[in-house]
Amino acid sequence: VQLQASGGGLVQAGSFLTLSCAASGRDASKYGTGWFRQTPGKEREFVAATTWSGRNSYYADSVKGRFNISRDTADNTVYLQMNSLKPGDTAVYYCAKPKVHGIDLTQGPSYPHWGQGTLVTVSS
Repeated sequence: VQLQASGGGLVQAGSFLTLSCAASGRDASKYGTGWFRQTPGKEREFVAATTWSGRNSYYADSVKGRFNISRDTADNTVYLQMNSLKPGDTAVYYCAKPKVHGIDLTQGPSYPHWGQGTLVTVSS
């Protein structure tokens, strides 16, 4: 499966952005999708994830109530709506897909497939 993340940019604090993760290839229509982010010198951290059914979503405490993950199964795309952005949200955001069901979607090692990342910069 190939993943293409897009939608990053430079915004002011309090603004919003929507990131997209388009999946293509084998298994693009299967399994869940997660979003992670990373800043220089720090480990990659979990942001949000959804099962492919959409019945279950997971969020890091730092984004809960501000970010929303959704998916469009018609075109195998998962969105991350980010509201009330803060400078601390500045990072490269990556989307990822697992290759089995029933794993912990909040953990990076659960994902063998990763997109190229999209930069989000939030100015104060």
